[in-house]
Amino acid sequence: GGAKERSEYGRYGNPTVAEAEAALAALDGAEDALLFSSGMAAVTLVLLSFMSSNSHLVITNDAYRRTRQFCTQFLKRYHVAATVVEAGDYEAMEAALQPNTRLLISESPTNPYLRVLDLERVADIGRRHGVKTLIDATFATPINQRPIEFGIDLVLHSATKYLGGHNDLLACSIACSDALISLLRQQLWMFGAVLDPHNAYLLLRGLKTLALRV
Repeated sequence: GGAKERSEYGRYGNPTVAEAEAALAALDGAEDALLFSSGMAAVTLVLLSFMSSNSHLVITNDAYRRTRQFCTQFLKRYHVAATVVEAGDYEAMEAALQPNTRLLISESPTNPYLRVLDLERVADIGRRHGVKTLIDATFATPINQRPIEFGIDLVLHSATKYLGGHNDLLACSIACSDALISLLRQQLWMFGAVLDPHNAYLLLRGLKTLALRV
């Protein structure tokens, strides 16, 4: 139901974490954002939240190696299928979609080859087929690129890198609609991969100089 104003128990929320989430949502032009203890905590929780037995996802070949491993190897044991397509091959991307496809995942710019996707085209493919789109935009930061403005559903940033900026924190953010954040927040409370208040404080510190540093 969108309830998030809970701070009596650390896993359910903290004022400093809430401030950092609000700042990140504003930067990405999103309705809301959610912070996680690491990038892989965010990716795996999103995947486990959206995928179910006998469902399917599409991921580009230039996505982060551990993300691809989770999609193609770990999820297989739960009867979730994954198709890997060439980054930037939009015909292959659309052809790979199936009636049970739930997610279309890529990075832009990609790591390490810095391939930049046509996000409007990716969003259009997802929208026409009823598939949620997830873009890891870590390398661009919201200063250079705001995928939600192109129609992407979920935007991920490894806050460990440019957003934090000082090599002294570990965090990840997901920015998207209120409805999707409400779903993911409930899952996060269950899985427990929350960001601690001190790292949230360090992240807020880093965001103050983000534009200057980028």
